[in-house]
Amino acid sequence: MNEDDKRKDSSNDEEEAAEQAKAQPAEAAEQAEQGEPDTETALAEAEARAEENWNQFLRARAEMENLRRRAEKDVAQARQQSLEKLAGELLAVKDSLEMGVQTARSEGADITQIAEGSELTLRMFNQALEKFRIEEINPEGERFDPACHEAMAAQPAADAEPNTVLNVVQKGYRLGERLLRPAMVIVAKAPEENGGEG
Repeated sequence: MNEDDKRKDSSNDEEEAAEQAKAQPAEAAEQAEQGEPDTETALAEAEARAEENWNQFLRARAEMENLRRRAEKDVAQARQQSLEKLAGELLAVKDSLEMGVQTARSEGADITQIAEGSELTLRMFNQALEKFRIEEINPEGERFDPACHEAMAAQPAADAEPNTVLNVVQKGYRLGERLLRPAMVIVAKAPEENGGEG
């Protein structure tokens, strides 16, 4: 009887296992059916988020493009205004030069008046340059600086240190920190020693 009970138990276990095996695919199918609306909802939400992100990206890109255009326009306007101011200053200098030329061509022109008029015009021009932060580079007697001087020649000089500027052939100019034109200079070098004669 023990063996019969064992057989019954084992057959019951097998039947339960078979029933469970049959039930598992049915449960999985039910879960899958229940999961489909969740998947569709999640997909719809993800698509909505993607659409919103895409719209935000497009808005940000359009805003950046507008900022870039505005910045370009502002820079162009600032440049134009600077040119207009410089032109206004230079026109006064031109007027003064024209008056000086007329005076020089007139009969009985006075050299002293012409010289005074030229000096006045030069002062006006220098003031215009100063207003626009254009500085003159006149390095006579200073140490040669290849960053803002250009050596035209080297000349032996007993009374000057080697590598100092003896003469300025043409002045240089700088706009703020930017070099517009280097100063053309003649640089001192050590005098050549004569060999002993005799």
